[in-house]
Amino acid sequence: MRIDLHAHSNASDGTDSPAELVGAAVVAGLDVVALTDHDTVAGHAEAADAVHALPDGTRLTVVPGAELSCVVDGISMHLLAYLFDPEEPEFARERELVRTDRFRRGRAVVERCRELGADISWEQVQRIAGAGSVGRPHIASALVEAGVVGTVSDAFTPDWLANGGRADVRKHETDPVAAVRLVRAAGGVPVFAHPGAVKRGRTVPDQVIADLAAAGLAALEVDHTDHDEETRRRLRGLAGDLGLLVTGSSDYHGGRKTVRLGEHTTDPEVYEALLAQATGAKPITR
Repeated sequence: MRIDLHAHSNASDGTDSPAELVGAAVVAGLDVVALTDHDTVAGHAEAADAVHALPDGTRLTVVPGAELSCVVDGISMHLLAYLFDPEEPEFARERELVRTDRFRRGRAVVERCRELGADISWEQVQRIAGAGSVGRPHIASALVEAGVVGTVSDAFTPDWLANGGRADVRKHETDPVAAVRLVRAAGGVPVFAHPGAVKRGRTVPDQVIADLAAAGLAALEVDHTDHDEETRRRLRGLAGDLGLLVTGSSDYHGGRKTVRLGEHTTDPEVYEALLAQATGAKPITR
């Protein structure tokens, strides 16, 4: 089995629609793909319809999930949540709070960019985002369109959109221990996304990961394009010490990033262990 547990659609900051993501997963030869848009479940219904419409003989499982924005001691981090009950009120309320503040933050970041000389506009960013929730990758795309930077990745530097960069504006983000507990209370399974991605900014110390494990964290996303081999070895050792599972994922964003679906995958036994912990929702199958 080929299992990719981290992918985005245009319900957040990917470029593929949820249905297109399902089609791309089939073309990539995946057996399982997780739809983990930022702080939203808006793409789940379309993805489910696309799975059910697959032709006879085509098999794909979609794991409904989300990627949650968290912060601890001023350090941003992301938590993947799988198979939670999307109607559970406390968790739904927190996701809505984060999404609402994304709008305020997006406008403020655009204004910062303009003050720094970038000829971009809020209307341009909204056009790029379409129906999705505006995020920094949409602003990065606007900077590319304006010729300010060459690629989306080039926008995520201290000069522009990196955490703590000149154009960065903080948004509401959940305490990660509280987020782990919210996910578990909604019947979901929490996994720490790209915990060693130093190119994105500061990463949390191991003690924070230990605290998350004590609160109910299930796994670390170790095999990820932002982790070099030394980082992966260190994180595997830490996961073993803390009794956590290890996952691998592409963090696919369609055409917005160069990473391919299935570029990194999760072991089938780990996938089954994650499924065994979930009580809030079920995978979507053909």
